[in-house]
Amino acid sequence: MLKEFKQFLLRGNVVDLAVGVVIGASFGTVVSALVSDLLTPLISAIAKVPDFGDLTFTLNGSQFLYGHFLNALISFVLVSAAIFFFVVKPMNLLIARSKKEQPAEPSTKRCGECLSEIPLEAKRCSHCTQVVA
Repeated sequence: MLKEFKQFLLRGNVVDLAVGVVIGASFGTVVSALVSDLLTPLISAIAKVPDFGDLTFTLNGSQFLYGHFLNALISFVLVSAAIFFFVVKPMNLLIARSKKEQPAEPSTKRCGECLSEIPLEAKRCSHCTQVVA
């Protein structure tokens, strides 16, 4: 039983998943720090309100904490923007640069007699009726 457990743990996909989770958690910390330490103070410098958490209204004795919702919404937008502009766009650019366009295979050939373009499978030129090898 212990041997099977060891085989399960040493499978490639389990180890890959574990590494991905650890790196993802670490990356989440980096993105959260970017948002909370750089982007949020930048917005509060512009909007002059660093925290919306105190914004509330009361209706029939129920208190609505819409400021907390605004904080969560702004945080979501900032995290999404940070991931898009600092991860997705650069990765797409790197992938596009690394891909080399392969030339398309020709679908036509030239007739040796009249130099017109004919399909590769053609046995005779459609313009001059010359037999094409």
